[in-house]
Amino acid sequence: MSKTADPAGTTVVHLVRHGQVDNPRRVLYGRLPGFHLSDDGRVMAKAAADFLAGRDITALWSSPLERAMESAEPIAAEFGLDVAVDERLIEASNHFEGMTFGVGDGALRRPGRHWVQLRNPFRPSWGEPYIEVAARMLAVMSDAAKGAAGHEAVCVSHQLPIVCARRSAEGRRLWHDPRRRQCALSSVTTFTYSDGRITAVSYAEPAGLGRQQAAGA
Repeated sequence: MSKTADPAGTTVVHLVRHGQVDNPRRVLYGRLPGFHLSDDGRVMAKAAADFLAGRDITALWSSPLERAMESAEPIAAEFGLDVAVDERLIEASNHFEGMTFGVGDGALRRPGRHWVQLRNPFRPSWGEPYIEVAARMLAVMSDAAKGAAGHEAVCVSHQLPIVCARRSAEGRRLWHDPRRRQCALSSVTTFTYSDGRITAVSYAEPAGLGRQQAAGA
């Protein structure tokens, strides 16, 4: 594909979710350090890079967390790019980081202790507000689009931030049922910008996983 800038002013930003994480205890890892891709996760990350191969990608950005940086590696190798690390692509903060989360075990074993964090699912009260997640994601995507003007950029991030960015861009409410998120591991959510505005959104699952919900996302 040509590296010449598009005279029509169209730019594309791909949000890539990281691959599967090695997490045998199945904790909500959130922003905790030390969580790396599993062997399967590396295969998934390579599938995302293969899916993007041949595109006009001139810039690569990533969340600073290990699983995102490792997922960016095959994309960097495919396009010969350096990875720009940006904190705005990081996972949303979460009160339940480091815990398991289920009825009768983990954090919900003592619901009274955590009730204050569960009181408002619309904000949500247990972590970074959806509106703030969406705002920082749209801001970094806008910067990536400007940096790759007329070409394409990739931003490697996490499930909830990608979902918030997409829902905001599509004019949907930010509150949602986590079980219905369309953001599988190593999925690619693509935003087309025309004259600085998002005009189209598309979605693909190179690893063929369907709706994968992973602890910590």
